[in-house]
Amino acid sequence: MPELPDERAGFVRRIGLFQATAINMSQMCGIGPFVTIPLMVAAFGGPQAVVGFLAGAVLALADGLIWAELGAALPGAGGSYVYLRQAFQYRTGKLMPFLFVWTAMLFIPLGMSTGVIGFVQYLGYLWPDMSQGQGDLVGLGVTVGIVVLLWRRVESVARLTVVLWAVMIASVVLVVAAAFTHFSPERAFGYPAHAFDLTASHFWLGFAAGLTIGIYDYLGYNTVAYMGAEIRRPGRTVPRAIITAILGIMTIYLLLQIGTLGTLDWREMLDPHSTASSSVASAVLEKAWGRGPADAVTVLILLTAVASVLTGLLGGSRVPYDAARDRVFFRPYATLHPRHRFPVLGLLTMGAVMAVGFLIGRHTDLTTVIQLLTTVMVIVQSLAQVAAVTVLRRRQPGLCRPYRMWLYPLPSLVALAGWLVIYGYADANAPGRHPIEWSLAWVAAGVVAFLLWARREKEWPFGPKRIEEGCLHGADPDAERPAGGARGVPGAEGAVGAGG
Repeated sequence: MPELPDERAGFVRRIGLFQATAINMSQMCGIGPFVTIPLMVAAFGGPQAVVGFLAGAVLALADGLIWAELGAALPGAGGSYVYLRQAFQYRTGKLMPFLFVWTAMLFIPLGMSTGVIGFVQYLGYLWPDMSQGQGDLVGLGVTVGIVVLLWRRVESVARLTVVLWAVMIASVVLVVAAAFTHFSPERAFGYPAHAFDLTASHFWLGFAAGLTIGIYDYLGYNTVAYMGAEIRRPGRTVPRAIITAILGIMTIYLLLQIGTLGTLDWREMLDPHSTASSSVASAVLEKAWGRGPADAVTVLILLTAVASVLTGLLGGSRVPYDAARDRVFFRPYATLHPRHRFPVLGLLTMGAVMAVGFLIGRHTDLTTVIQLLTTVMVIVQSLAQVAAVTVLRRRQPGLCRPYRMWLYPLPSLVALAGWLVIYGYADANAPGRHPIEWSLAWVAAGVVAFLLWARREKEWPFGPKRIEEGCLHGADPDAERPAGGARGVPGAEGAVGAGG
């Protein structure tokens, strides 16, 4: 398929299935499992922590099928923005897509900041005398360096992500291989008494914490959906990249988790001053193969952390661009770099928020950042998309859907239950941090920002709703057409009354 530029967007469909899957897997794996295994063990109180990764996989797959259907049918830059714009325009105008972009400007870079936090943690294994201030400076330097790396054409970044994906695979394979050369079933499956007492409240509190950590480790399966306007044959590529990445990472995580628990005593991971707590993969390598190999693989893990942050920021920076271009967000975000054709202000804003999130996590703890980003994400994006896939099936049954969710509506119900558990237990799993209250405050601020914006732009509720159903008149998303995603057609936009 030839490169097809969109005259308004400037995006070109250059990313194929292999690159798309590599982008997803690099963002999903990254530093996540290397820093969260001790957190998962602490949540469950023993090696039964593997349950958290299994629960996270089930939720990721159920939610991934939602993304697969929406991403294949509406492959535009911005992912959820496109889906929520189409689904909720009938009742609340442009409120929901605006709120999504508003919250995404927070939760996406917060997620990336955890990768930088993990980078500094593992760097501490190679640099044991690193001070708090030196670690802060290193993390800020990494953040700036990633923004600089993304200051180029997307096909150059896509090639780089394939290289970094290979590094990620190598680092995980080496850690798993080291773990299973010194594997002890007694350590891996030596569960403490009452480990699976389903009648105890502490089990379900730990399960909710583990589910939150587990889904955090899987986040990134939707990265290519944010880049729908740059994916070749998106109707086929987006679903395959999402599902393949989830299944591949699920296998990797289970091997990594079980291998680690079979090599190290899980009680060591609860000691905040031990290497098993701050750099668990390095501790596995050192115990199995010695200090030299541990140092070498730690370098690969550092590169893996960079890969995850790079790919996440690459996809996330596209979110405010499409919304601003469609006059659903602040107009300055609609500017592309004149030469390299990437969204300038979105990249810079998310880079700045990522730096702030890194400093917050460094001076509190990683769990706090994970709880904050997941609660903000759940309240607008995750729950709203569960509704969106059903709303669009009812409101737009004629929409071309190259992929339809398997076993509908079961995956939607599983995803709904999982997200509600994560949100409902957030305060209990982050005592004193109040993630639920902060998420509600951020959404409330977004509503105020929307009203100010809508009044200036004369949009609902200060003007008529504008229903856009141009996507219903489009051809198969994989047909040769401009790469702007779900765009309207002339005459497809109309104003309706407030009750429309």
